[in-house]
Amino acid sequence: MSAIRLIVGLGNPGREYETTRHNAGYWWVDELARLQNLSFKSEAKYHGLTARGQLHGHEMLLLKPQTFMNVSGRAVGALAQFYKIAPAEILVVHDELDLPPGVARLKMGGGHGGHNGLKDIIAHLGSKDFWRLRLGIGHPGDRADVAGYVLNDPRREEHELIDEAIQRALHVAPLIVEGKTEAAMLKLHSA
Repeated sequence: MSAIRLIVGLGNPGREYETTRHNAGYWWVDELARLQNLSFKSEAKYHGLTARGQLHGHEMLLLKPQTFMNVSGRAVGALAQFYKIAPAEILVVHDELDLPPGVARLKMGGGHGGHNGLKDIIAHLGSKDFWRLRLGIGHPGDRADVAGYVLNDPRREEHELIDEAIQRALHVAPLIVEGKTEAAMLKLHSA
């Protein structure tokens, strides 16, 4: 089981998107950075904001692509290539329509489930075999409503549930980073 060297939080840059459901991945890495006293700085060559630090003795990189969701892979690909980080050493944190608010799930590989950020990352890495931390945001019920739904703010009670899931997922972050993903899943999925 390889340790995680790169954690990517997905979202859209810009104040108008800050509080939207699609930015749940940003929320998670922002909170992780805050807890670890890490600060993000802009790195143009990686098309994103990066932070470097240690988590339980493991060197790690945090990345918030600033390319807009649909071209997130450009940032992830550039950074992974430069630091020679294998897909299995990458954790992508993203909003998940197929899970209700309050649920967080960790998984390895799989498709993109219509998530354009994941789709672009798969294309740039040439692999589906990276870790995903899926933060449930619920589904609007109709596929036609998805774009508007993810680009809107969650209702207050949904936000509270998403925050709880983010906190639970942060508790297992050290296990994930150490590559103890089985233990992390057990803890996270049984909560």
